[in-house]
Amino acid sequence: MIEIQDVSKSYNRGEVKAVDHLSLTVPPGEIFGFLGPNGAGKTTTIKMMVGLLQADGGTIRINGLDTRADALACKSVISYVPENPTTYDRLTGREYLAFIGDVYGVTRERRQTVITRWLEIFGLQEALNSQIRSYSHGMRQKIILLGALLPDTRVFILDEPMVGLDPRSAHHLKEIMRAHCDEGGTLFFSTHVMEVAERICDRIGIIHDGRLIACGNMEELRRLSRDSESLENIFLELTES
Repeated sequence: MIEIQDVSKSYNRGEVKAVDHLSLTVPPGEIFGFLGPNGAGKTTTIKMMVGLLQADGGTIRINGLDTRADALACKSVISYVPENPTTYDRLTGREYLAFIGDVYGVTRERRQTVITRWLEIFGLQEALNSQIRSYSHGMRQKIILLGALLPDTRVFILDEPMVGLDPRSAHHLKEIMRAHCDEGGTLFFSTHVMEVAERICDRIGIIHDGRLIACGNMEELRRLSRDSESLENIFLELTES
């Protein structure tokens, strides 16, 4: 579960309000999509959730753990994929996965199961022993995702996870996301791809100028808009108002 209560974050000594009194809850079993224009506060919110930024006020709890008071414990229950992942370029893919496994204390049996299963699906078998600096952008995204799948965490927080993925890999990622939540996990992800959000999300939140301006399932969002044809039209109407 993710609980965000009255969270705010400013930059430039309070002159720029990146996130403004944000409150929302994402229960277990739910895929929650987080949408907003560029600069709306999506990535700032995510960085506060995973402990990379400190909120100016309010509280964030992950599975009941406070991200400030229980920072390390919070990180241990989260799998995080950033928008622009930083990789250890001189490690091979295999070494990178071993490093992630060691950090999270993943058992040898789980490492073997996860890596064997997803290497072929993501098409990384032949690249696993090559240094990551030789990988394309899409291959880097895949190895980061594979690292996120390695530990058995209950909360996935993904910032634009499908950028750079080929259609086949994107399809498999959507299947992974659904299966994770069907098994009782929680998934929070940001995306600019409206069709993906509309198709797979149980609920969607729209943030604009740091404020949550809409939140609900598609039926609930349609009630807020004059144009109920698609999420894209709803999004454009609400963020241009």
